[in-house]
Amino acid sequence: MSIIGWIILGLLAGAIAKVLLAGRDPGGFIGTTLIGIAGAFIGGWISARWLDHPVSKHFYDGATWAAAIGGSLVLLILYRILFGNSRD
Repeated sequence: MSIIGWIILGLLAGAIAKVLLAGRDPGGFIGTTLIGIAGAFIGGWISARWLDHPVSKHFYDGATWAAAIGGSLVLLILYRILFGNSRD
């Protein structure tokens, strides 16, 4: 999968993570989108490095999506913990 595919996957994974973690995000739409892209890369890296499950080269692989969404959820939770009160 190309870098453009990972960016698109990250955008979608960030949106799914935002839906799963309802509430106000300190970064808004742009921050959530960037977290989704970073989460896709980090989730794929963790899956390949430590879980011994390299990500597929196919966009529609379930494990690739799970890694991207999981990485986005982790980053979004960390972001809310660190910067959660900045929009009050």
